[in-house]
Amino acid sequence: MAAFIALALKKIAAGIDTSVAAWEKRNYWVKADRFRMEWAWAAVLAEKLEAAVLSDNWAEVAMVSSQIAQKLSKVKVSDRHRMGTPWSGAYQKLIAAHQV
Repeated sequence: MAAFIALALKKIAAGIDTSVAAWEKRNYWVKADRFRMEWAWAAVLAEKLEAAVLSDNWAEVAMVSSQIAQKLSKVKVSDRHRMGTPWSGAYQKLIAAHQV
């Protein structure tokens, strides 16, 4: 699951500029910059979590996971979600991405 979270945060971080492009086209620079600042942590914590997972440093995984949980504490997931187990195979994907 930690590998999945690291990969997911990397995707979030990669999509930030795409997300604010529409605001920038309308000259909503402050709104775009605020969004970037609010989500800047995603890339930083993704890298820390990835490094911890790949080095089997589970104490660091726990520490970074708690930081991520604090950032996402306001997110509510419905009890009726149909997410399944998207984290299956994430560790292999993380290793493969790191080897490239």
